[in-house]
Amino acid sequence: MKSKKAQTLGISIITSFIILLIGLVVINFLTPEIDRARIDLNCSAADDISDGTKLTCLAVDIVVIYWVLIIFSVIIGGITGNIVSGRAARLVQ
Repeated sequence: MKSKKAQTLGISIITSFIILLIGLVVINFLTPEIDRARIDLNCSAADDISDGTKLTCLAVDIVVIYWVLIIFSVIIGGITGNIVSGRAARLVQ
């Protein structure tokens, strides 16, 4: 019979994989909206827009990168959190 730590680690890996899949699906929904925002802000004409609009264009471009970083940090946090909590529970016993 497997130990509870091994079962918890397996469940956390499966849950992390599901979070990754959901995050990748959401990115597919975000990218058309980002493209539409870039067109509406006229981000391709860098000389004709104000500094505030340039900053907004930069923030719009960074959304996908931040989304990927958030997904991976949640996944890594979930896996390591279960490993650490399993070790802590073993130390208490």
